[in-house]
Amino acid sequence: MMLKYLTLSLLLFTSLASAQSFVYITDQIDIPMRSEKALGDNIVRLLPSGTKLAILQATKDGWTQVKFESSTGWVISRYLSNSPSAKMRLSKLKQTYNANKLLITKLVKRKTELESEVQVLKTSNGELTAESNKSKAEKKHVEEIYADALELEHVNEKLITQNLQLETEIQLLKNSSGGIEESSARNWFIAGGFVLFFGILIGFIFTNLANRRRH
Repeated sequence: MMLKYLTLSLLLFTSLASAQSFVYITDQIDIPMRSEKALGDNIVRLLPSGTKLAILQATKDGWTQVKFESSTGWVISRYLSNSPSAKMRLSKLKQTYNANKLLITKLVKRKTELESEVQVLKTSNGELTAESNKSKAEKKHVEEIYADALELEHVNEKLITQNLQLETEIQLLKNSSGGIEESSARNWFIAGGFVLFFGILIGFIFTNLANRRRH
């Protein structure tokens, strides 16, 4: 047993490189911090099990000088450990467990909220898809109407052109008809003049003939 304590003391002494090294009170009993390396009425304070201490120096006689908060003193090396006590580790594990449990609860709640949001988005997406399909159908209908309108406009332009051609032809026919009427009237007038002339001439001839017979 003594060899074990000496080995632990030696390990503590040789492994400490600076005052920033730490050890822990074992989880067996509370350990007194003493003002000097000796048993007696020199207790500075009691250190609860699991207390984290800063090492100032370690000796080969089984004592280690430590610092806790504002207190400095000596403790027996065999009550020190390089790792936290099982009690402290259990306490930290419980804290970690409770923190993880709380985190899991929050995550589950958030998961439920996200699932609800996903459902809302799915519903909204379905509505948007329906509106998109409706818009596509309306767009197709408008395109068909536009195509029909273009075709009607083309037909209308063609009809307007044909109408203009017909109006031109009608005007030409009117002009031609007016010329024919004037020419016909002139011809009738000339024919009438010839008829009148011949009538007068014949009348004159018949009158002369009648006069000659009388004589």
